[in-house]
Amino acid sequence: MSKIQKTVPAEYDKRKIREYLKEDLGLSTRLIRGAALDKRILVNKKAVKMNYMISEGEHIVIILDKEESQNIEPEKMDLDIVYEDEDIIVINKKPYMVVHPTKSHFNGTLSNGVMYYFKETGQNSIVRLVSRLDMNTSGLIIIAKNQFAHMQLSKEMREEHFQKRYLALVHGNLKEREGTINKPIYRESDDVIKRVVDPRGQESITHYKVLERYENADLVECLLETGRTHQIRVHLSYLGNPIYGDFLYGEEEDELIPRQALHAYGLDFYSPRTREKLSLRAEMPEDMKELIEKIKK
Repeated sequence: MSKIQKTVPAEYDKRKIREYLKEDLGLSTRLIRGAALDKRILVNKKAVKMNYMISEGEHIVIILDKEESQNIEPEKMDLDIVYEDEDIIVINKKPYMVVHPTKSHFNGTLSNGVMYYFKETGQNSIVRLVSRLDMNTSGLIIIAKNQFAHMQLSKEMREEHFQKRYLALVHGNLKEREGTINKPIYRESDDVIKRVVDPRGQESITHYKVLERYENADLVECLLETGRTHQIRVHLSYLGNPIYGDFLYGEEEDELIPRQALHAYGLDFYSPRTREKLSLRAEMPEDMKELIEKIKK
């Protein structure tokens, strides 16, 4: 059972429990209300309501587990689990895998595999995606196991305490070995997947650094300050250095690799429960390593 346990500090003596949970733990009113209605907020082992007056030294338990269902079919698959605790699971996604079921991809998605894993390991959780990746992009994805963790990590992302690092192999050599691309990204039509750099778009900021330089290619590290759809792909293409295998923003055909050579290799964030800094890394996949060898020839 996943739960949060706290002892009431002196400054919250004779205050409402909802005030303590909001101010000290950062819980949302919605989460507090739902937990109170389900009798999942306990003080000294007794269920209490939102307006209960707490006293210094009382023991509070918030039970995070609750009965939930999700229309995702559990499906056994090999998952590359990079990190797991009672609140989150971080997985290194293979390329060519859809993250969440859609009308055209109902099975075989990462979420199907995670749902199976939760059931096999006796975890009463549903799939709450904190981050996403395109089907053909490989790398780290974080999934929250409960509403509390999802809320805390989503807040981290909004407040820019959450860092996402990528590796990309691009055509040509960038003019500057290190820099920042600050160009707005816009979707011209609701029916079009493709994005463009356009003044009408949302602010989009990508920091980049060339890690390895080849004769007519660069291995680039990208750090996202904002998280727009296709942001790295659009920004690097805008510079005139599209990613290898990116048929949408680069060459129509690329014989060296059949998908965009983009890998989400790093996540840096704070644990929603302990506030410990977590720095997670995933090794470059084999197809990108092979691409580098082909480029070198």
